[in-house]
Amino acid sequence: MVRSKTRLLAVLVALVVALALASGITAPAEDVGASAATPDPAATDPAARAAASGLNVVVVMADDMRVDDLAYAPNLRRLVARRGLTYENSFSPYPLCCPARASFLTGRYAHNHRVYHHDKPWGYQSFDDSRTLATSLRAAGYRTGFIGKYLNGYGRDRSRVSGQQSARYVPRGWHDWRAAIENDGSGRYSGGTYAYFNTAFNMNGRIVDSYRGRYQSDVIGDLSVGMARRFAARPSPFFMYVNYVAPHHGAPWEPDDPRGVRGTTGKRIKVKTPARPQWVKGRFDKRIRRAAGLARTGNAVERDLSDKPRSVRRARMHAGSQAYRAYLEATRQRAEAVYVMDRNIARLVAELKRSGEWARTVFVFTSDNGLIIGEHDLGLTKIWAHEPSLRVPLLVTGPGMRSGQRRYDPVSTMDLTATVLDVAGAEPPRTPDGTSRWPAMRGGDQGWSTPIVTEAISTARGSHPLFTDRRSSIGIRTSRYSYTRYRDGGGELYDLLRDPRQDRNVYRSAAYADVRAQLAGVWTQVKSCRGETCRTPLPDGLAATPGQNRATTAAYWKAIRAAYG
Repeated sequence: MVRSKTRLLAVLVALVVALALASGITAPAEDVGASAATPDPAATDPAARAAASGLNVVVVMADDMRVDDLAYAPNLRRLVARRGLTYENSFSPYPLCCPARASFLTGRYAHNHRVYHHDKPWGYQSFDDSRTLATSLRAAGYRTGFIGKYLNGYGRDRSRVSGQQSARYVPRGWHDWRAAIENDGSGRYSGGTYAYFNTAFNMNGRIVDSYRGRYQSDVIGDLSVGMARRFAARPSPFFMYVNYVAPHHGAPWEPDDPRGVRGTTGKRIKVKTPARPQWVKGRFDKRIRRAAGLARTGNAVERDLSDKPRSVRRARMHAGSQAYRAYLEATRQRAEAVYVMDRNIARLVAELKRSGEWARTVFVFTSDNGLIIGEHDLGLTKIWAHEPSLRVPLLVTGPGMRSGQRRYDPVSTMDLTATVLDVAGAEPPRTPDGTSRWPAMRGGDQGWSTPIVTEAISTARGSHPLFTDRRSSIGIRTSRYSYTRYRDGGGELYDLLRDPRQDRNVYRSAAYADVRAQLAGVWTQVKSCRGETCRTPLPDGLAATPGQNRATTAAYWKAIRAAYG
C-alpha cells in the first residue's frame, strides 16, 4: 500500500507539472536563467527516476537450456508465453556459461569484457564486476537482488576487484545477494554450486551452508519468493536476477547416469547429466523416445561431415548406438530438471501476483546458452556457432505485452541488457554493445538490420593474421546466413533458408561467392566491434524486413520440426 501511494504521488506531481506547462505558467523573468540551469529532478535523483519508470524487472536465467526444452516447462508456457511474447530469434553470441553471464551483466561482447572461458585465466577471476547492470539499476533508484549461480569459479577463485578469495565477496550494486558458491577446498563449507543436494550460498557476505539434502532448484525457488515478498514491501521498484543451475549437469552421481560411453572408434564421449529429486524421475520416459539432437528415426540427422572445416571434424565423436542411448538418458534427465525449475518459477510468479506487483513487472525468462546434443556428431557441447548452442529461449511479459504473440526480431544477450536498462531508465555501466528492444517489444518487430557477432576460444588451432586476440573462431549471424571463420583458416557458411539444419557448408561454394564476399566485409568491420560499431547496418541483401525475417524464421523452424520433431 505504501508503495502504491508513493507511485501515485509521483504520477500526480508529474501531472501537475505537465498541466502547468500546458497552461503557459512560467517562472518570473528574474528566475528564467536559474530555472533553465536547474536539472530535471528525475535526471539527477535516483528515486525520481525509478518512480518515473515504476516498472519492476525480473530476469530468470536457466543454465544450458535449449529452446526445445520449453516443452517440459508447462508453467512458463502458460504464465509467460501465452500471456506475453515468445522470441523466435534469441541468441547467446558466446555460448558458454562464464562469457555469456559476463555479457549479460555488462552489456558487452566477450572480446570487450575479456571473460573468454570458465577456466583460468579467462574465467571468473578475469571478470571486472565493479560496474555492472546492478550498479546502474541501483543508481537509478532500483532495489537489486541476485539469487543462484553467478560465474563459474565464484567462491573458489579470487575476485579481480577485491583481490581476495570470493566466497564472502559481494559485488557492488546488489542490495540483496544470495549467490551459490563453488567449494574452495578450505573445509569451511560443504557442497557447492554444482552439488544439487548440497549447495552453499553467500548471503550478503555470510556463508550459509544449511541446505544439505534439499534440492537446489527448490532452495532457489524459496529464496526468490522470499526476496519478491521483501522487495514488494518497499516503495521503490526492484530488479531481481534469479539464476538456476538446471538443467546444467551436476552432482551427485546417480545409478541411471550414463557412464563409460564410447564412440564407434573407441573415443570416450562425456555425457553428463543433472541430478533430480526422486519424485520426478521417469516422468518423461514414455514421452521422450530419442535424444533431442537425433532425428525422428533415432539416428543422427547428419552423418557426412566432409563439408565441415578441419576444426569441426577433429571434434566429432563418432557416436553410435551406445552414445545415442546416453544422449537419450541425458535428454530425459534434463527435461526432469527443467520441470522442477518450472514449478519453482511458477511459485515466484504466484508471489508477484499475490503482492500486486505482477501488474507492473516486466518478467523475462531465458538461458545463458543452449546446448548441442548429438548434432553434427559433436556430442554434448556448446561454444560452436551452430544453432542448438547459440539459440536460447526468450519469453517476456509485462504491461502492454500480454498478447501471446511470437516475435522474430533478433535479440542477443547484450540486447537483453540494453532492454533492461531502457525499461528502468538507467545508464549503461560500460559502453554498450547491444540494442534495446524495449520499443519493439511494445510496438512490434522492426526486422533484422545489424549482425550478431559469434565468438569462442578453444575451437581451432593456428595463427591466422586476422585473429589478433585470444579468440579462435569469430562469426556473424544474419537473418538468413550463419558465417564463421576459424583461426586455422577454415570456415563455415550456411544458408539457413535452404539449409536450416546446417548440413551443407557452402563456404567454398562458387554459387555463394558474392554472399560470402558481402559477409566477409561485414565480418571485418564488426569482428572486434565496440559500442556503436557493433550496430553497423547490414548491407542490402543481408538485412531483412520484418516480413522477410519472419518468413525465413518460419522456414527454419518448420525444417527443424520435420527433422527432429
